[in-house]
Amino acid sequence: MQIDHLDHVVLTVEHINSTVAFYERLGFVHVLEDDRHALRFGQSKINLHQHGHSFQPAAEHPRPGSGDLCFIVDDGPEAIRAAIASAGIPIEEGPVERSGALGPMTSVYVRDPDQNLLEFSTYQ
Repeated sequence: MQIDHLDHVVLTVEHINSTVAFYERLGFVHVLEDDRHALRFGQSKINLHQHGHSFQPAAEHPRPGSGDLCFIVDDGPEAIRAAIASAGIPIEEGPVERSGALGPMTSVYVRDPDQNLLEFSTYQ
């Protein structure tokens, strides 16, 4: 089996509406399909599960705030910082040098409403 890429991940959240509003400020697109909420970006998406009401099958112990996601951005670190600042979102850390799947990258970190860690990175 040759795995090609990641299609989607699932985040368990306390409040779907506040999560959607937060991610839309960062450019994600909210999609509602068959009463299921998702956030699209590029060729991928994040499915949102309301805590206590996960679709099955699901993780054994889904909890809000347990996610740690890295998004690759085409812009440089200063443009990333500026976009986050213009969205009114506090920066947790960065820009800082990190190592990604393809080598060295520069990352900026923020937290979403459930305190999931979001890393916005650009390869050097």
